[in-house]
Amino acid sequence: MALLLGKGRYRARLAQSPQDVEAAQKLRTLAFGTDQIDRDEFDTVCAHILVEDSRSDGRLVCCFRMLTMEHGAEVDRSYSAQFYDLSALKGFDGRMVEMGRFCIHPEWTDPDILRVAWGAMTNYVDQNNVKMLFGCSSFAGTETVEYLDAFAMLKQRHLAPKRWLPRVKAPDVFKFASRLRRRPDVKKAMLRMPPLLRTYLMMGGWVSDHAVVDRHMNTLHVFTGLEIGAIPPARKRLLRAVVR
Repeated sequence: MALLLGKGRYRARLAQSPQDVEAAQKLRTLAFGTDQIDRDEFDTVCAHILVEDSRSDGRLVCCFRMLTMEHGAEVDRSYSAQFYDLSALKGFDGRMVEMGRFCIHPEWTDPDILRVAWGAMTNYVDQNNVKMLFGCSSFAGTETVEYLDAFAMLKQRHLAPKRWLPRVKAPDVFKFASRLRRRPDVKKAMLRMPPLLRTYLMMGGWVSDHAVVDRHMNTLHVFTGLEIGAIPPARKRLLRAVVR
């Protein structure tokens, strides 16, 4: 077993077999509420991280996958490149990892699960000398009206630097940076922000200026990037505290 992190009742490890990957696919299907098993061609080229509950006979409670690229020139082979024009990132000099299909079992609400998942991600990043982490951060459903304060906050505080800004590629998008004129209600914005995206933003992450309307997955998602070298020192210490 390739253990990445053990903390309290939870352990995070790399998938080691087709059965491990199948378990992750089944959890994704349950968490995302899809009619068919959630699998695609990226499953065969990604590393899969499994978070298990040792007090529930090793029950799988969280999973995600990671696709490693040696530099920005490979970014077009990412899952995100299906939805975003990532030409600006082709000049990124350094190893990149796309984090995708993140989900937590709907019956588990322990915040330690997310902490352990990010601790495992931190170990993976350190072990593989990763310089940028990116992916698609999803809001449930495809109706934008529920998330206007969240999108207004993303526009106000968290847009990608111009040198990395993804351009529109998908046919159905919500251009919140150009369309919204409201000041965000911070409390409402944070309540509606997905937990994974909140964590990215707390570490200095940034987002695209538009959200993709993904009706197949019944989500709205924004491209999210995090340059590892830009994580504030205090946040790095918190992540390191989890992995010790």
